[in-house]
Amino acid sequence: MTPDARDRLPLDRTLDGGRYQARLDELACSGAAMHGEADLVARLLAGRPAAVLDVGCGTGRVAIELARRGLDVVGVDRDPSMLAVARRLAPDLTWVEADATTLDLDRRFPLVLMAGNVPLFTPPGTQHHLVASCAAHLAPGGRLVAGFQLGRGYDLADYDAAAADAGLALEQRFATWDGQPFADGADYAVSVHRAPGEVTA
Repeated sequence: MTPDARDRLPLDRTLDGGRYQARLDELACSGAAMHGEADLVARLLAGRPAAVLDVGCGTGRVAIELARRGLDVVGVDRDPSMLAVARRLAPDLTWVEADATTLDLDRRFPLVLMAGNVPLFTPPGTQHHLVASCAAHLAPGGRLVAGFQLGRGYDLADYDAAAADAGLALEQRFATWDGQPFADGADYAVSVHRAPGEVTA
């Protein structure tokens, strides 16, 4: 199954927001699937309070699509050039420039999303803080959804351990954003972890 658009981009930390968006635009023009993450989020939030924290939002591809579908979205990224593009594309959405490992928005969400290799772009050794910060922004019963490539220096076992330390339990795991089954040896994982407690309106 073809990966979603962001995951087809190289793990290039030198890209600024303009060049990154240009690559996304090229992928969209080529017919690549651009909204697998939004499709999964919409399925997970069906019948539930519809608010999402998009951590590592980049230029806003996923957040803008979620907002188009009627969800309340907050996008967070530490790269000002990424957020400059996001603000240009969707000036009415809330964009926050911050380090996700120390984020404190004083707000809880039914779903926190890390799409497109966010843990791999986080400085080595700080991924545990990243997961803890995301978990701290979950409402009771909320879900943390993250997708990233495997075999790139950060293992699923480490991610699961960080999630468990933050009080989250693994609910589902897929090999793609469109829900293909995960199996050992897969090169990509989409993990859904759930916070304790009951969902409230």
